[in-house]
Amino acid sequence: MTDSFSDTQASVLLGTAEKMIDVWNRLSPEKQAALLARFGTQENALAALVTTQLLAPATR
Repeated sequence: MTDSFSDTQASVLLGTAEKMIDVWNRLSPEKQAALLARFGTQENALAALVTTQLLAPATR
Protein backbone atom coordinates (compact mmCIF):
# COMPACT_ATOMS: atom_id res chain seq x y z
CA MET A 1 0.00 0.00 0.00
CA THR A 2 1.26 3.45 -0.86
CA ASP A 3 1.17 6.41 1.50
CA SER A 4 0.59 9.05 -1.17
CA PHE A 5 -1.93 9.94 -3.84
CA SER A 6 -1.24 10.26 -7.55
CA ASP A 7 -1.96 13.66 -9.05
CA THR A 8 -5.15 12.28 -10.57
CA GLN A 9 -6.33 10.77 -7.29
CA ALA A 10 -5.57 13.99 -5.42
CA SER A 11 -7.44 16.03 -8.02
CA VAL A 12 -10.51 13.78 -7.80
CA LEU A 13 -10.47 13.84 -4.01
CA LEU A 14 -10.13 17.62 -3.82
CA GLY A 15 -12.83 18.15 -6.43
CA THR A 16 -15.20 15.86 -4.57
CA ALA A 17 -14.47 17.57 -1.26
CA GLU A 18 -15.14 20.98 -2.82
CA LYS A 19 -18.47 19.72 -4.18
CA MET A 20 -19.46 18.31 -0.81
CA ILE A 21 -18.60 21.57 0.96
CA ASP A 22 -20.82 23.33 -1.57
CA VAL A 23 -23.57 20.77 -0.87
CA TRP A 24 -23.15 21.36 2.88
CA ASN A 25 -23.50 25.11 2.42
CA ARG A 26 -26.73 24.60 0.47
CA LEU A 27 -28.29 22.28 3.06
CA SER A 28 -31.06 23.67 5.19
CA PRO A 29 -30.16 24.36 8.82
CA GLU A 30 -32.39 21.41 9.78
CA LYS A 31 -30.49 18.97 7.55
CA GLN A 32 -27.15 20.32 8.79
CA ALA A 33 -28.35 19.82 12.37
CA ALA A 34 -29.44 16.26 11.60
CA LEU A 35 -26.04 15.43 10.08
CA LEU A 36 -24.26 17.03 13.04
CA ALA A 37 -26.42 15.03 15.45
CA ARG A 38 -25.54 11.82 13.62
CA PHE A 39 -21.83 12.42 12.99
CA GLY A 40 -20.86 14.75 15.85
CA THR A 41 -18.86 17.37 13.94
CA GLN A 42 -19.03 19.16 10.63
CA GLU A 43 -15.75 17.51 9.66
CA ASN A 44 -17.20 14.03 10.30
CA ALA A 45 -20.39 14.90 8.44
CA LEU A 46 -18.40 16.18 5.46
CA ALA A 47 -16.24 13.06 5.55
CA ALA A 48 -19.41 10.96 5.40
CA LEU A 49 -20.71 13.00 2.47
CA VAL A 50 -17.40 12.70 0.62
CA THR A 51 -17.18 8.97 1.30
CA THR A 52 -20.73 8.49 0.08
CA GLN A 53 -19.91 10.44 -3.07
CA LEU A 54 -16.71 8.49 -3.72
CA LEU A 55 -18.40 5.11 -3.21
CA ALA A 56 -21.54 5.96 -5.20
CA PRO A 57 -21.91 4.18 -8.52
CA ALA A 58 -20.61 6.28 -11.40
CA THR A 59 -24.04 6.73 -13.01
CA ARG A 60 -23.90 10.46 -13.39
